[in-house]
Amino acid sequence: MNPVLRARTESYTAAEETRQAGVYPYFRVIQSEQDTEVLIGGKPVLMFGSNSYLGLTNHPRIKEAAKAAVDRYGSGCAGSRFLNGTLSIHIELEEALAEYLKREAVLLYSTGFQANLGALSPLVGRHDYIFIDERVHASIIDATRLCFTNKIQKFSHNDMMDLERLAARAPEEALKFIVVDGIFSMEGDIAPLPDIVRIARQYNCVVVCDDAHSIGVIGELGIGTGSHFGLHDAVDIQIGTFSKSLASLGGFIASSHSVIEYLKHHSRSLIFSASMTPAAAASVLAALEILKEEPERIDRLWENTHYSMKLFREAGFEIGNTQSPIIPLYVRNNMKTFMLSRLAFDDGVFINPVVSPAVPSEESLIRFSLMATHTFEQIERAVDILYRHAKGLGILDRQMDEVEATVV
Repeated sequence: MNPVLRARTESYTAAEETRQAGVYPYFRVIQSEQDTEVLIGGKPVLMFGSNSYLGLTNHPRIKEAAKAAVDRYGSGCAGSRFLNGTLSIHIELEEALAEYLKREAVLLYSTGFQANLGALSPLVGRHDYIFIDERVHASIIDATRLCFTNKIQKFSHNDMMDLERLAARAPEEALKFIVVDGIFSMEGDIAPLPDIVRIARQYNCVVVCDDAHSIGVIGELGIGTGSHFGLHDAVDIQIGTFSKSLASLGGFIASSHSVIEYLKHHSRSLIFSASMTPAAAASVLAALEILKEEPERIDRLWENTHYSMKLFREAGFEIGNTQSPIIPLYVRNNMKTFMLSRLAFDDGVFINPVVSPAVPSEESLIRFSLMATHTFEQIERAVDILYRHAKGLGILDRQMDEVEATVV
């Protein structure tokens, strides 16, 4: 091996250090279907680390639709949408999504990550400005790095005064893009879209919203953040993924006919990537049908969310400003975050530790996420286990001290 490459890779020791400490939490192998309970190492574990918000990944209709698509179209497309990889099922899904999302047109991508990469770089010109919330998903950050402009500016998380300051400083004639997550994937809070739209209208900005964690969760029939605030048409470009509520794999961009037509011929992550597999597309179509037939799944998701928030607050956890089924349990210490995740796992609860660089080290947290199919009993069991171990690690005592200090 090249000695420089060897030295660079061997200098990375963080993973081995957590393995030696017995708290390495990544790449855990699941031996069963993704559900509220999964099998790991032959042991049943409650799953509170999934993004399957509507609990559809194991739905029999979706599995049957995927099988039927393989029988009809085969296992893959062997090419990009641009050339030989456009199937009739792709067109069917794009039309179904456009109707569901109340958009003029939709374009499919192989992943949500690729959708974000493919949306910004073709549309942002050399002299344009991009304003992004400092907590946006990594795919948006990478997308801005592919843009020709060097006028990429971050504003403080959900800080509208900071965003307006940046927008006001940019030239009036410049095209400006405001890019946010609808629901932020770690903090669980929602972008303040009414203020974003006000700023966008005042300063000639394009509003781009990544609704990866919003689809199936907020808005009319779960169509996203714009609908949630009654500002659906004010979002110029809506981006999303199928790997969460819609129980599949892939992504999309939804916008006007002209934007989608432009992206079809300029978006490199579309043109130079193989298209969605037939099974993945069929799974999304089936999930959309189920969502329309069973809107009560969204109601159940929110019942579970509110119940969990209540229990965590009563137990003394710090859960921040979450407004969604993503509940952050702030630990504010990387090693204790790993330890809490490990102890909970040993007692049968799967949760995700989130440490730097995903969040600042002083904001490390446990990401607890809900499905519509969780039962109250499962939630109670998980909260009890987390409470016991957080108490033993001194996490709740510290948070209580900080609350008392604030009151005094």
